[in-house]
Amino acid sequence: MELELIPDSLGTEALLLGCAFVLSAVIGLERELRQKSAGARTHILVGLGSALFTLVSAYGFAHLLGDDVVLDPSRIAAQIVSGIGFIGAGVIFVRQNIVSGLTTAGSIWVTAAVGMACGAGMPLIATLTVIFYILAVTLVTWVARKIPKHGRTQQFMVRYQDGHGILRDVLQAAWELGYQSGHSRLSVEVCRVKGLAPLLDD
Repeated sequence: MELELIPDSLGTEALLLGCAFVLSAVIGLERELRQKSAGARTHILVGLGSALFTLVSAYGFAHLLGDDVVLDPSRIAAQIVSGIGFIGAGVIFVRQNIVSGLTTAGSIWVTAAVGMACGAGMPLIATLTVIFYILAVTLVTWVARKIPKHGRTQQFMVRYQDGHGILRDVLQAAWELGYQSGHSRLSVEVCRVKGLAPLLDD
């Protein structure tokens, strides 16, 4: 007995690709609003590509099937999971023992999964995944910021123009951000560079 996930028609396939486009755009726009390295275009392309690969894997070789020919549609889908890791690795940066881009790499990975779900004829589970993604990057982030950071050290590097005293302004900005004595430890690294305007990097 054969199990057909979705009707093999051009209209249905176009609808699934459109679903992958919209859901991937939602994830990409969230990253775009946060000014991350991979934005809406990257996520849309990843989602569309994953959906198309899945559709081709499931229906693109149907004419080759026969009594002595058996195809495994999951083989191409499995390669998407490993191949998308190269794109995700490209947005991860390590600078001065600080790792950035992990969340964006994870969002690309989720986008590929959403595209695969759409291509496999499961748009509802893909939509639910995007909803959970939005909750993870908004609600979870908000809760994490409310957790007291006892014993943690925040480091700031301040670059300023030579001859301009800025330490008082730095301490004032730190106090406004909630860094107080007995709550969190604040480590300030001051770097004097000629010709640079005052700049505070977090």
